[in-house]
Amino acid sequence: MIKCIAIDMDGTLLNSMQEIPEGNKQAILKAQSQGVEVVVATGRSYQEATYVLHAAGLSCPVICVNGAEVRSKEGDVISANPIPKQLARETAAKLSENDIYFEVYTNHGAYSTDADKAVSTLVDIVMSANPEADRDEITVAAGARVRDGLIHMVEDYEQLFVDDEKMIYKFLAYSFEDPGRLKAASTALAVYDELEVTKSGYENIEITYKKAQKGVALEAFTKAMDIALADTMAIGDNFNDISMLEKAGRAVAMGNASDEIKALCDVVTDTNENSGVGKAILEVL
Repeated sequence: MIKCIAIDMDGTLLNSMQEIPEGNKQAILKAQSQGVEVVVATGRSYQEATYVLHAAGLSCPVICVNGAEVRSKEGDVISANPIPKQLARETAAKLSENDIYFEVYTNHGAYSTDADKAVSTLVDIVMSANPEADRDEITVAAGARVRDGLIHMVEDYEQLFVDDEKMIYKFLAYSFEDPGRLKAASTALAVYDELEVTKSGYENIEITYKKAQKGVALEAFTKAMDIALADTMAIGDNFNDISMLEKAGRAVAMGNASDEIKALCDVVTDTNENSGVGKAILEVL
């Protein structure tokens, strides 16, 4: 019997307009009404994740920034696995050496040094999951990152590294012009055993602390809730979902996921445009 459901956001819970379809919303509410613990597991910051959840009228715990932080339904921090500041500096230096644009995710939200690229990064993630979507429409929707203050602008990331109140959770790095730069950066970062490097789009890499993975965070979350992983279902579509798909007793791939992700899972549901999450939930209730 499924007692916990962990759901990725982009390309999974959200459609191409970065909204939660009604079919997904109603299935989540039904699961919650039956006592099933529903937790969102996303690469987004807590601020960006809850922005979308609240717009749909949903409330649930959030495993955010790929597992670097876990928050309760009320928004309290349950656990955090930040990148040590000196290691963060060295990571930023490696990315800069390879001429790669990157954002820094912290316990106070995400930060960028370029507003235009802050929008295009989210467009890339959405288009990766929804290749048939209208890029212009996605760009307008993604503009909310800047318009609504979901990403903060700084002149220099060193401001974050010297701020004792800010914990560094993740680097989201992009190279639109030359994907080879990402490969070079990944190779350069491979010398740091404390780091985990994965992907959530065609032209990006995500860098977190080794313990900051969705699967690790999900295991800790279910243990705290006294729920067995065997009684947990995870739903995802991309490579940063693999760690939780491998941990869960029931792994569900989205219909829009790659064949590699589908091969790892027990079940393949419908696409994110057709409320695949909702259908997967209703199937086990």
